[in-house]
Amino acid sequence: MDLANLNAFIAIAETGSFSGAGERLHLTQPAISKRIAGLEQQLNVRLFDRLGREVSLTEAGRALLPRAYQILNVLDDTRRALTNLTGEVTGRLTLATSHHIGLHRLPPLLREFTRRFPEVALDIQFLDSEVAYEEILHGRAELAVITLAPDPHTLVKAVPVWDDPLDFVAAPEHPLANSGPVSLQDVVGYPAVFPGNNTFTHHIVSGLCEAQGLKPDIAMSTNYLETIKMMVSIGLAWSVLPRTMLDEQVARIPLPGIQLSRQLGYILHTERTLSNAARAFMALLDAQASQC
Repeated sequence: MDLANLNAFIAIAETGSFSGAGERLHLTQPAISKRIAGLEQQLNVRLFDRLGREVSLTEAGRALLPRAYQILNVLDDTRRALTNLTGEVTGRLTLATSHHIGLHRLPPLLREFTRRFPEVALDIQFLDSEVAYEEILHGRAELAVITLAPDPHTLVKAVPVWDDPLDFVAAPEHPLANSGPVSLQDVVGYPAVFPGNNTFTHHIVSGLCEAQGLKPDIAMSTNYLETIKMMVSIGLAWSVLPRTMLDEQVARIPLPGIQLSRQLGYILHTERTLSNAARAFMALLDAQASQC
């Protein structure tokens, strides 16, 4: 089976279009179509239904997709296993991370890594933590440094590195920041800005509210913590932010008896052969965890 054709098939399945696959693979749309035609001819099945501009997998395409991932992952594992025999820390390391961790936690580690291992080409992908899980599961990233899920997938190994306390915050002039200790019921009476429904942080905060029979008034949502901080700072709403982000722009809301925290760390696929570069970066993360 031609691997170039298989890569084109996966790209179309993931992007939902031939043009999107072409952009990802830096190929023209006719070149992508030719590769799919070759794969369909080789397998003697139709892999996509094309209805106008809409492209969807056929039953055969849906059956092929997980096997296509498996074929490419086995090939990548074989390459890494052979490269690892040299003991050299070289090649490409595909690292997924959230915007917050990439901006506030990783820079010193990345600086040290590139200093020690200049032969490694770093491919850093900034993604939501939940998306990064999928990148690891599908083999598109070797490591992901993200907010850890409360219940990780059975094929994912999660290693905590940082404990990340969370604080309820509002603008310094907001009533919640100037009335002394308040209850969670008082807080949810005001509009809030939350991370998206699919985020681990959203689940942590909403779970706390649900446990007390409360429902926050979520006026806005965004997955970018820096944007949430800006919205809070101008008085639009309250929210929950990592303590490391607090400064004079936002004020902590005193909530006696409530302590929230999330775990930040790295994840990897348990059945994937890791490159020497990935192992070297994990060693730096493990050293960081021992200092926290």
